[in-house]
Amino acid sequence: MPERRVAIIGYGLAGSVFHAPLITATPGLGVAAIVTSNAQRQAQARRDHPEARLLASSDALWGIAEELDGVVIASANDSHVELAMRAIDLGLATVVDKPLAPSAGEARALVAHAQARGVLLTVFQNRRWDSDQLTLARLLADGALGRVLRYESRFERWRPQARLEAWRERSAPAQGGGLLLDLGSHLVDQALQHFGPVSEVYAEIANVRGTPADDDLFLALTHRSGTISHLRASAVTAAPGPRLRVLGSDAALIVRELDSQEDRLRAGQRPDTAADWGVEPAHAHPRLIAGERSVPLTPERGAWQRFYEQLALALDGQGPVPVDPHDAVAALIVIEAARRSAAARQVVSLD
Repeated sequence: MPERRVAIIGYGLAGSVFHAPLITATPGLGVAAIVTSNAQRQAQARRDHPEARLLASSDALWGIAEELDGVVIASANDSHVELAMRAIDLGLATVVDKPLAPSAGEARALVAHAQARGVLLTVFQNRRWDSDQLTLARLLADGALGRVLRYESRFERWRPQARLEAWRERSAPAQGGGLLLDLGSHLVDQALQHFGPVSEVYAEIANVRGTPADDDLFLALTHRSGTISHLRASAVTAAPGPRLRVLGSDAALIVRELDSQEDRLRAGQRPDTAADWGVEPAHAHPRLIAGERSVPLTPERGAWQRFYEQLALALDGQGPVPVDPHDAVAALIVIEAARRSAAARQVVSLD
């Protein structure tokens, strides 16, 4: 099967550290073009992918669309919809880094447009394949926790000084900035995947560092299944809590540390070249706890590479896209309800 030619728009953290290495690691896919107007990033792209065409604008990319099979949109959040619409109009299979759009309405329109054109559209929710999420899915399937009463999930960091050179930290939510659209998109997506639709949302959202972007947030989701999710993302937490605490009627799961795949990609490793890819160190292994009984668990291996492996199959008509874009719409509906809740200081119903 000839290699599928994929272009990447944007070569910041998402494009250079996540998408390009994972595409390169996937049999049947190759990075054919990279779009960035930044001279420093162009130089990096040239070193990283000498076989790829370097283009300074998306307009230049659209001019060679007939040479491509797909495009990855890894640019700033407020550009996602416009670029994805154009890619879909040209018949290019389209991957959009999360969030799919700044708002649920825009996301819904984008999904409808792709369906009307018969073009593949998916969203890069790579953290569905974190070790902790795969381990939790295994325990839920086995019934090891009993009925899940409460799901606590955190992305907490200590970055008391905002990095204003980063658009996520200097842009207002309406322009795609802030933690709720960034890490919150992962937290909400994971909760929905495990425990299903949400009936009520309560949220607290703050701008502790004084920038337009929110940097400290808490969401309480009541799922129709009865589980309550407590989700927290913060850039100003000096003492982060455990990554996961899942409380069930029979036992609890504790995961102390964040999945290591991002750190390994930042260090230049890839799933196809690291034999121990996705293996978490022993000190980070989760525990199954019931009162005084505490048992270490062997975690599932993290597997971000599965996203592009499934995409390659979907491009060949051998399966669904790795992430249904309707899931991204559902997550954005919850995120918008969280904004309304925080503004009104009250619970918002989604029924």
